[in-house]
Amino acid sequence: MRARNLAVVLGAIHGTGPHTRAALAEMTGLTKTTVSSLVADLLEAGVVTESGAVRGGERGRPGVAVSLSGHRVATLGLEINIDYLAACVVDLTRTVRLRRTQPADNRNSNPAEILERLRDLVKETTVEAESAGLRVIGAALAVPGTVEGGVLRHAPHLGWRDVRVDDLTIDNEANLAALGELWFGSRATDFLYVSGEIGIGAGLVVGDTVFRGTFGQAGELGHVVVVPDGPACRCGGRGCLEVYAGQDALLGPLDSVAALVARLESGDRRALESCEHAGHALGVALTSAVHLLDPGRIVLGGIFAPLFPWLEGPVADGLGTRLGHMRGTPPPLVVSGIGADAAVLGAAGLVIQRVLADPAEVLGL
Repeated sequence: MRARNLAVVLGAIHGTGPHTRAALAEMTGLTKTTVSSLVADLLEAGVVTESGAVRGGERGRPGVAVSLSGHRVATLGLEINIDYLAACVVDLTRTVRLRRTQPADNRNSNPAEILERLRDLVKETTVEAESAGLRVIGAALAVPGTVEGGVLRHAPHLGWRDVRVDDLTIDNEANLAALGELWFGSRATDFLYVSGEIGIGAGLVVGDTVFRGTFGQAGELGHVVVVPDGPACRCGGRGCLEVYAGQDALLGPLDSVAALVARLESGDRRALESCEHAGHALGVALTSAVHLLDPGRIVLGGIFAPLFPWLEGPVADGLGTRLGHMRGTPPPLVVSGIGADAAVLGAAGLVIQRVLADPAEVLGL
């Protein structure tokens, strides 16, 4: 019962706080004595903090407002992607405190070697966070592949199969990027997030929750066929969206998205054609997604975010042409405000949600 009450009080502070103890008692239906005891525990754990005196609607002297604290407890978001490792420390107010990225070529790599490098990055980041007075209480990892039962089943661009990562919650990077958009970005509650990287994934958010499918493999938008009998894809199929709109297809001989953006801004014909073709293919795949899923909006993230000014037109045209008779108006097409940070933020946010749901278990209260 105490664990449940801790979650109820912390949830009220997080959802609509700051609140006085008296206001929390009224909101939760708990006694003032119980609330005071629970708040004392949360203060001791560093999860909440007290601010100045305010009136909470009760009679008598003003009370002291209690709010989430960003000073002592933090979570760690991690990401293994094709060409980098990333770590992000986020406090309970969802403020980013540290962000570290290590460029790397992780294609067809040895999982043990990459995970050892990730552990080193975790140690370095955790030490730096602790020097700033933060206690990292948990971590989650975003990976570019399908995850089932806590196991990375298949990451074709990494060349990994059936890899278990001990002591970490892991999830598909597109799912976590969608949650990052939900918690740190637009905060809309119903949308399809499209993560453009070397691979292309999607996360469908419905009512604040990511839809994962029966085996956790929903959202493989990159392997929707846009050209039957097209070029071979790493998944074993042919003509997949990833072949036409993934990072490799967009960049061609260029070595970075920044270089492509520079070409686009200068009006380079080949760069513009590359985005036009990718946008057309993306519009075809998203048409199928809209027919099947009916999302409230479509959010383009990852490398699609900096390329949005050049992708928006062909994608929107494709959706409008194909959806007009069935739907009337296509769902709004918008750009993610958090771009390449979405997955690692979502990973950190996943741990924050665990704290809010069960502070007694996570914090050992």
